Amino acid sequence: MYETMDELMAGVQRRLYRIRDLTDDMAGVRGRETAQDGSVTVEVDGNGTLLDLQFSQAVSRMTPAEFESTLVATAAAAVRQAFERRSELVTAFNEEVAE
Repeated sequence: MYETMDELMAGVQRRLYRIRDLTDDMAGVRGRETAQDGSVTVEVDGNGTLLDLQFSQAVSRMTPAEFESTLVATAAAAVRQAFERRSELVTAFNEEVAE
């Protein structure tokens, strides 16, 4: 596999840098979704933590049940986006490390 200690150290160093890159990339993951009617916009980080929540005037015309449903569906879509991006990053990392 490695013929010299220098080759081994270089390989370890490359992986270490790649792990740092992955950490930085993961910290920057965001998911943002706006409801079809524009009433709710949700932004989450890569862990699904709420970062921003915005409402338009359209929420004033909603029933409580409609508001709840729209908010939950929009937040779930934002989280799904963030998790999909995280998954892409981890998959790419795993493929690189396996080489």
